[in-house]
Amino acid sequence: MAARSAEPLDPVRQNRLLCERVRKERQCQRLHTQYNVNPLHRVHTITKKPMSWHDNIEEPADAKFLNLIHHAALEPTKKYSEPQTESQEIGWNTTPLIQMDRTDCRLYFPRRQTEITK
Repeated sequence: MAARSAEPLDPVRQNRLLCERVRKERQCQRLHTQYNVNPLHRVHTITKKPMSWHDNIEEPADAKFLNLIHHAALEPTKKYSEPQTESQEIGWNTTPLIQMDRTDCRLYFPRRQTEITK
């Protein structure tokens, strides 16, 4: 590894290095101006203090925020039209393939009591 020289850089070269650094930093920066709640993060409610005046002020509920919270709390079958992971594929379709007919003894086996099982 070569040792660094102790002589200072000339101002032109210093300015060129600074300009290059600023250009590279600007490429990586993003300006975020719109913020919202992460729907995948569970929200923990904290109880309010009963005697504080600012907690007892009634404020109108934000409908968009409430819909977002309720949508995040739904189970995956109601949130998505298809399973999102391989694990969700098991048990995704819960409706029976044929209708249950309780009079058909081939597919319906109710528990029966006999003298032996009593």
